[in-house]
Amino acid sequence: MKRGALTAKLWTIGASLAAPGLRLWLRRRLARGKERQGRLAERRGVDPTPRPAGRLLWLHAASVGETVSVLPLLAALGRKDPELNFLVTTGTVTSAALLQERLPGLELGLRARHRFVPLDVPRWVGRFFEHWRPDGGAIVESELWPNLIAAAKARSIPLALLNGRLSPRSYARWRWLAPGLARRMLGSFCMIAARSEPDAARLARLGAARVETPGDLKLAASPLPADETELRRLGSLIGDRPRWLAASTHPGEETIAAAVHQRLVREFPGLVTIIAPRHPERGSDIAAALVHSAPRRRALGEDPPPGGIWIADTLGELGLLYRLAPVAFIGKSLTQHGGQNPLEAARLGVSIAGGPHMENFATAAAALEEAGALARVADEDALARWVGAMLRDPAAARAKGAAGLANTAISADLPERLAASLLALLPRQRDS
Repeated sequence: MKRGALTAKLWTIGASLAAPGLRLWLRRRLARGKERQGRLAERRGVDPTPRPAGRLLWLHAASVGETVSVLPLLAALGRKDPELNFLVTTGTVTSAALLQERLPGLELGLRARHRFVPLDVPRWVGRFFEHWRPDGGAIVESELWPNLIAAAKARSIPLALLNGRLSPRSYARWRWLAPGLARRMLGSFCMIAARSEPDAARLARLGAARVETPGDLKLAASPLPADETELRRLGSLIGDRPRWLAASTHPGEETIAAAVHQRLVREFPGLVTIIAPRHPERGSDIAAALVHSAPRRRALGEDPPPGGIWIADTLGELGLLYRLAPVAFIGKSLTQHGGQNPLEAARLGVSIAGGPHMENFATAAAALEEAGALARVADEDALARWVGAMLRDPAAARAKGAAGLANTAISADLPERLAASLLALLPRQRDS
């Protein structure tokens, strides 16, 4: 048996043996709010919901960032083929909540539905495909699960990898641990559209054939939405007080943001520092860590203070917060975790800064930096200097925000182009 086939077989056996433990793991996740009550069975491929009649395209987006990027593609597909049905799977409750909020705006009606993706256990993914029987599928970015992909290939379901992403670290891991398995998985895709040339090169070195680089789908995403009534209300409360946002923060970055606030508040009386943690459930822990700053929490219904720290620990409100704060730091980048998406802020004309660790969005960050729209800050001192500079010179902040907005407009037609390529993979009509 060849090495790739052997590795794939061992993965399948291991996943099957792990199934009982995964059931317990799912229940623990449910207890922590990481799974949805009443929908745990979907993670085992069990779903009583009837499959819609006609052709069905399956799209998988792991979490919030991938889900946001796929929405314009869904809209384009819906316009190009008014009869096509859509099944969108994700792996997190936050992405499910986002879809619940955003799908109605695409005007697809009952043609689009969300389900949680099954875990990568052969029997569970088998149930999923036997029930839904998609006519084609697309996986967004880097969610490469061997059994899921093998099950689709075994059922002759044409698959595409969209916005394909493979970091240098992930590439090194696959190449060292399971190069044969990686080659088998990548060979199962009929179409691979990488988000950048470096990603395409790494995918090709792992065995992908015919890798295209049409652009970064995240550049083509629509601006994050906001409740206009709430925006006016909060804007009125804050008034003309100086404000800045630490967005999508991770542990350690909230204390840095609070320290920056303390350093700047003497120069900028009434300064409002907004901290929006990437995982809102951490709000109470953040408040406890910053207790000496007496922060207010949005999750408790508390409005921004007349001057001080406001923890925005709610889901799906970054669009609101970026519109409130013209200056923002993008989190997960002062610690070695690769950074969060800077494009969401750039798309709303916000002046932005990121730490030294933005590997997850290296291409986008480099383009924004080259355009003068993104500043790099190495530590608390640099962040304080940058925020202070932007607050002292609002015109300069607006100019940097305008540069970012212009940069994000370069891939506006990408959803239409990818939609056409995806539709070409599907059968013209479903066999009876």
